[in-house]
Amino acid sequence: MGGKNKQRTKGNVRPSSSGRAAEALAREGGVIPGFVGFDTAATSELSYVPAVHGAEEIDNLVDADFRLVLRKLSKRDGVTRLKAVQDFGSMCQERDAEEVKGVLPYWSRIYCRISVDHDRRIREATQQAFEQLVLKVRRSLAPFLKSLMGHWILSQCDTYTPAASAACQAFQAAFSPAKQPEALSFCKDEILNVLQDILLKETADTLSDPQSVTEEEREAKYLRMLTSSLLGVKRLLSLLVQSDREALEPRLALLVNSGKFWKYSKHKTPQIRGAFFEMVCSLCEFTPALVQAEAARLCPAVLLSIDDTDPVVLPPVWEAVLHVVSKVPDCWTHVNAKKGFLPKLMTLLKEGGKGMAKALHPNLMPLLSKLTQQVTDPALDFYTTFFTSLTQGISSERAATSPSESAVIVTSVVECLRYCVFQNTEKEEEQRKIRTMLISQQLLPLLEKALGTPSLQNGPLFLLVTEMLVSWEKRAGLLSEGETDEGKDAFQGLLADFWEELGLLFVRHVDNEEADPQALEGVATLLQVMRFPEKINRKHIQKKKSVKICFSKPEDNEKPGVEGDDVEKPVQAVSEPVNEKAFGSQQTQRFEDVVCQLAQLCLVHVNEKNSERHLVFLSLLLRSFHTPRIFSTLMELDDKTTKDGERRDELNVKNPAVQFLLERVVVWLTETGRRDTGHLVEMVFSSLYCCSRLDTTRILDHITMMNLQSSIILQIIQRACADPETLQSCRDWLKGSVLGEQLLGLTEELCNVGCSSPSSITSSHSWTLISLVLSQHHNNEPLIGEVYMEKILEKLHATLSETKSLSDAGNMEPLISFICDVASTFFSSVQDCLLLLSAEELLLSVFQLTAQDQTHTKLSASLLDKLRRVSASGVQSLVQHSEYEVKEGGFLHSAAVWVRNQLLNVSLDIGSLQVLVLAVESLVETIIAVCEQDYSLLIQFFTLLMPSQIEWTRIRQALPPQWIKTPLLSSRHRGVCENASMDVWKIRGLNGLPAHLCACALLGKVASNVAAVTGDQKEAQCPSHLPHLKNTVSELLYALQWCKEVEYSPTVVSAYHRLLTDWGLLEGLDSLVLTSSLLETLYSRSVEDGGLWSLTLENYISTNNFATTRSATVRKLYGSVESLFPATQSKLSTLQVLCPSMSKEDRQTLVALATAAIINWQEDENVFGCLVVLLCCLKANTEIEEEVLQAILATMMEWRNSKDDWFLFSSDLSKATTEQLNLTVEIMRFLSWLVAHCPMVLGSSQWDFLLCSMLAWLETASENVSSLWNPWVQLFACEIAALIVKLNQFFASSSPDILETLPSQLAGEWKDFFVEGIYNLLLPLPINITDAFTEPDDPVFPSVVLQSVGMALTYVPVQKLNQNSLPPQFIADQKTNLPEPLQTLLNTFCPLLLFKARPLQITIYHLLEKVMPQLPECDGEGDNNKSDDDRDEPCLSPPASLMAILSTCEELCESILAGVQVGEFAVVQPLSVEHSCILGYLLAWKLLLTFFKSSPSHLRAHYAQYLKRSCSLNKLLLHLFKLMPENPVYPGQGAETRDTKTFFTENLSLAVDKSDGVEWELPHLACSVYYSTVQDLPAMVRLWWNSQEKRVCAAAEKFTIKYVSPVLSAQEISSVHSSTQMFDSMTVKARSAAREVIATYSVDDIFIELVIQLPQNYPLGSITVESGRRVGVAVQQWRNWMLQLSTYLTHQNGSIMEGLALWKNNVDKRFEGIEDCMICFSVIHGSNYSLPKKACRTCKKKFHSACLYKWFTSSNKSTCPLCRETFF
Repeated sequence: MGGKNKQRTKGNVRPSSSGRAAEALAREGGVIPGFVGFDTAATSELSYVPAVHGAEEIDNLVDADFRLVLRKLSKRDGVTRLKAVQDFGSMCQERDAEEVKGVLPYWSRIYCRISVDHDRRIREATQQAFEQLVLKVRRSLAPFLKSLMGHWILSQCDTYTPAASAACQAFQAAFSPAKQPEALSFCKDEILNVLQDILLKETADTLSDPQSVTEEEREAKYLRMLTSSLLGVKRLLSLLVQSDREALEPRLALLVNSGKFWKYSKHKTPQIRGAFFEMVCSLCEFTPALVQAEAARLCPAVLLSIDDTDPVVLPPVWEAVLHVVSKVPDCWTHVNAKKGFLPKLMTLLKEGGKGMAKALHPNLMPLLSKLTQQVTDPALDFYTTFFTSLTQGISSERAATSPSESAVIVTSVVECLRYCVFQNTEKEEEQRKIRTMLISQQLLPLLEKALGTPSLQNGPLFLLVTEMLVSWEKRAGLLSEGETDEGKDAFQGLLADFWEELGLLFVRHVDNEEADPQALEGVATLLQVMRFPEKINRKHIQKKKSVKICFSKPEDNEKPGVEGDDVEKPVQAVSEPVNEKAFGSQQTQRFEDVVCQLAQLCLVHVNEKNSERHLVFLSLLLRSFHTPRIFSTLMELDDKTTKDGERRDELNVKNPAVQFLLERVVVWLTETGRRDTGHLVEMVFSSLYCCSRLDTTRILDHITMMNLQSSIILQIIQRACADPETLQSCRDWLKGSVLGEQLLGLTEELCNVGCSSPSSITSSHSWTLISLVLSQHHNNEPLIGEVYMEKILEKLHATLSETKSLSDAGNMEPLISFICDVASTFFSSVQDCLLLLSAEELLLSVFQLTAQDQTHTKLSASLLDKLRRVSASGVQSLVQHSEYEVKEGGFLHSAAVWVRNQLLNVSLDIGSLQVLVLAVESLVETIIAVCEQDYSLLIQFFTLLMPSQIEWTRIRQALPPQWIKTPLLSSRHRGVCENASMDVWKIRGLNGLPAHLCACALLGKVASNVAAVTGDQKEAQCPSHLPHLKNTVSELLYALQWCKEVEYSPTVVSAYHRLLTDWGLLEGLDSLVLTSSLLETLYSRSVEDGGLWSLTLENYISTNNFATTRSATVRKLYGSVESLFPATQSKLSTLQVLCPSMSKEDRQTLVALATAAIINWQEDENVFGCLVVLLCCLKANTEIEEEVLQAILATMMEWRNSKDDWFLFSSDLSKATTEQLNLTVEIMRFLSWLVAHCPMVLGSSQWDFLLCSMLAWLETASENVSSLWNPWVQLFACEIAALIVKLNQFFASSSPDILETLPSQLAGEWKDFFVEGIYNLLLPLPINITDAFTEPDDPVFPSVVLQSVGMALTYVPVQKLNQNSLPPQFIADQKTNLPEPLQTLLNTFCPLLLFKARPLQITIYHLLEKVMPQLPECDGEGDNNKSDDDRDEPCLSPPASLMAILSTCEELCESILAGVQVGEFAVVQPLSVEHSCILGYLLAWKLLLTFFKSSPSHLRAHYAQYLKRSCSLNKLLLHLFKLMPENPVYPGQGAETRDTKTFFTENLSLAVDKSDGVEWELPHLACSVYYSTVQDLPAMVRLWWNSQEKRVCAAAEKFTIKYVSPVLSAQEISSVHSSTQMFDSMTVKARSAAREVIATYSVDDIFIELVIQLPQNYPLGSITVESGRRVGVAVQQWRNWMLQLSTYLTHQNGSIMEGLALWKNNVDKRFEGIEDCMICFSVIHGSNYSLPKKACRTCKKKFHSACLYKWFTSSNKSTCPLCRETFF
């Protein structure tokens, strides 16, 4: 077969090896003799599937895919079978009918097997697949029905419901309801055969294979099939027609006669017992003759099983019981009822049905009706026992915890009791005793029990008893006059006894000083239900099973037809007037007598004992029984007379209800210390039911004036509003002045008290009362008089207005909270409430509180949230009124004016602005939501919010003027400033946001919100909704431009910009207005005002790319260029913005106009403006003739003679005006442009003018360092530095052809005179600037000047640095071999590496980098610090100035990076103090590594030894692994790939003027320093790595292997390839792929080959030296040389080529005859490269000094290592 676990190819139908063997047998023998699963010719039975190709006639009928699926159905694995069944169903659905029909001969046998599978999923899937098969083959299934139907019926009764449901669905799909009996009739014998076999013959072992199925599964399958078979018989009988049932009776008799069948009634499995009794029910129903024949066994089996309380068994058992007692008349002859049946029944009833009351108790009354006299004799004892057991079940544990169980039992008790009463209405003594027993011993004890049990009170008992009494009254003739009944007297006596005993029962409970309140409430509930049964909804009235039982005396219309939803409590308040229609009946008379008696008892206890519980009970009674007789009875009991005669005269005291109210209830209300007054308020209204409307008003006015607690008045008003009738009767009182004045006084009292003291429970009730009367409206009318409502609102508004002005408003929080609650209820409940002026004022006060910051109002967050909700509710109520309009004094007008005042006149911070915007946003959103398409209110509100043009101008001019500095210095703006002192440029921390920014933010946010809502409306765009929107948008763009120009400083401006970003106002808002309209607005303002408007226009044009996309629109703005000329300051700013987008012709026109004005200049003409226009055009690449340039230059030279003050040579720039400085700067810019673009037009005199002017200007700038706080002086210095850069670039990079055309003396003069003059002035300039401005964070610090000067200094020649003219600067005790100028240069500039100004730090680095390669030469070979005799390894310090800075930086970096672990990336804020410290540290190391790399080999060892001793390198490496990013990918790339650029593959650009990517400069620099370190100091890095702890080692190695080693190894190999170093007698080759270097050394007959292998973690791991070929070298010598090379490569700090050179030198020395040092076995020392010089006087051997020193110190001896004699 192949391997078990091999994957079978899907669709593979080729038989396995056994199948092929069978095929061979078939070919040879013809027939396969009876193998299971194969077709044979010897039998006619259906087989599974034809598995061989020999049976061609059958195989052709079955599709190959079907055959494969059917074969899988016989597999053991359940998952395989399940998948096969599902696939079979899918194939039946998808394939043609003919293909599916081919499966039918084999399906029946397979179906009979898998339909009873132990896996329920397979059974369900089988039925679903069968349904698909049935739907496909239809009538073709008929020949196979008899073999299928037995198991099909069995499956329809499967214990797994989804499987049974699927089988039924398949059956319905196969046969219509009319055809189903026919199909079953056709197969009935076969079905019964299957079912009988299972029930009588099969066992667990015969149904399943014991060898392949576990015992548990076999047993489970057997039990399941027994259950299904019993249910299958029931289903078969229910579906067959009567004739078929009769035909089956002989077959069924065989089944029923079997003893095994009757044993199923006692089976241990509940499902089987339940199925058995269900089958018995069907037998009783469909085959009564058979049942009668088997009564002897049937009756005991059923009637003695009633105690089987299993949930599965009990329902069918009791159904079977009812069938048996109905269908078998002599059933009790087969069962001893007294000993067998009744004891079990009584036990079951006492236990409440053992939790099965819902299934059991509805069957009791039908059973009772069928019990014969022989069972119930003696009747009195039987009924006593029966009802006692039944009522005892109510107290069972399950019934006590389950209301539904209890309700079922109670219902059963009352129904059975009613039935027994109706069955015993005769005058016989026996029946009278039964009736008496039922009332006195059963019903009344049950009622008494219910009085103390809430669960019974809430159940259906009271209603059922009431219905029973109604039924008895009908029988007694009390409810219908003409009715006659033979039991009339019996029922009258029954009612008399009942009421008499019930009255005694009630009195016993009520006439008790310590009466149980629960029992009193129960009495009241029972009386209420009896009084108004039609008002009580049924509770737990269970529907009976549809068992048809016929009573001997049917009862008509016994129960009132009241049905409704379940209610947990009976109705407690009945507000309708008393129904008088039945007052004349005997029942009502007795009923009212009982109530009157109880009311008198209550009043006695209240009067004598002051019993609160009796008072509550009296209130409950009066709630249902407010009749004149009750009140008369109560007043008759009280003999006291009213002391207040006036009161009796004033009110109608003839009415007993009024008398009771005034003399009793009012007195109780006024009593102090009473907590609960709700029942007294109910008494008031119970009394008022008997009063006229006038009396009601007078009585309530009287109660109002009694100074009762506000909680009582609140309860009275709430009760008055409880229903429309009561509200109508109390309307005059509610609208009256008495109540209104009381409420107004209460409001004033609350507001006054709330301002001074915290709230209490009393004031809480009072506020609730005020809230109620304001918010409760009926029929759109206020509850109280409108006058009083206005006055109350005015008082609330006045109180809130006071809180706004108080600094301690937080202390009034409780008061504000109460007012909030009142206002909220009022706004949300009352329609058109805000049309009242006082209501609008109240809403304005609430809105103002929500629009102010918490720091000002001192209100809690929760209260502010509440205020916001109140405000939103009020605004919604206000604007939804169709007649509302914005008018002066109204809410929207006042709110808009107040908000505008806040914006313009109040200093707001970010928090206050956010709160204000949030409040206005909420207001606008509410208006939009309510008004929908109507935007008139919104337009009016937005218009009122907007400042006027005068106000806009005022707040715009109030913006700080520091914005001009950045565009001025970046040449984007040419502005002037009058009388600007240093203080102007020092931006202090703003006290708050400028008003202009606040107004723009708020209006912009409102406009964006409106646009977001109305953006979908294509026909009406937002501009039509909000007026003057283009002004708002242009002002917002202006504000954003201001923020940009001040570089988002101070922090409040950056916070403001972030806020606008979060709000989405940076982009998209300009789309709300037409582009052309906005562009025209910006242009007109730029032409009119210039300044920042011009920059705003420029930013708008560039952001939207209008210069290319809409150049015509831009040109249309100015029409012709003549309109911009002559250029005023504002026109000049506009022209500078528009020039790049102008046409070529327009620019040429401008050039012509400007040139003419310059050449023909006059004293009063604007020469500066003409120069600006000219330069703008030239910058835009406008062509200009050389003659014109020469003429302009000649004019300037003329100015030099006639207008010398225009050039500001040797001037005090602090006294120069901004106009003068601007003119000089424009001249510099023109000369710079000439040098860069048209140097050929300059003649000798022009060059002299240019260069001399440049030098004079530079001297002026260096003399005015103290004036560099002025942005225009900074601009002066920057432009002269830029001119110097242009000159350097010209003379350095111009081609020889151009230089030949220059004046002959020019190049020499530049080099000999001008360069020296320039750098003599430039070199001291950074020092002078930092001396004058010591604080780099000062806003006036000239960082741009340092940047420009730095750019110029990068061109300084090295010889000028070596021979500089800086003031000498030396440090005491500083050891140095450097010349004085160089030492001065280092001492002067090294400290500036730490200055917090990046341009200066980079400039100093570039200057010092130029001189670093020359410094090692000064140490030379005659180093004084080393002594071979006295030191083990000589060390030499790098330049002291640099090391001092390095030491300082180390300490700073350690403190900065202290909290960062190695391997973590420390993110440093760009341009911060930390950034400058780390930048200086890394730049110092980069200089030191440059110095180290430039050193010769012998000095490099000394410097390395110094670094080793100072541990500086160890600290550097630890710092680098904190500064290098974990993934040093070069920014601006996509996903990481093989060729990803990293900081190690890309060179670092340290440009002075770099502005982009500064945040990545420090990580890149750290990576660059690390790469240089491992490249130039590999041995020291390796030593450091080996000394670190495991975690650091792992992190360093992982990083180096991934990012550094590949690059460094490739460079080392590449350097070997490209090396120009030639060795005598040695050749070096490299293999890039293998990272190997092969060195071949040959001298005479000696041949040596060494293979140097670079490790994967190079340079951390040691380089391995492997042996190649060797000829003529002894093994020991060979090993020594290999060891030497390995040592050199491991311990020398240099490249592989340098190590090989050292090794070759060593070998050469060996061949020259110099002996090895016998300590290190090398001629040349591995680190200091010295020869063996120290000789032993005894053995004459020579040793290296360093080796001897280490030998002596490590051995603690002074003997020769070789001869062991004393070495001296």
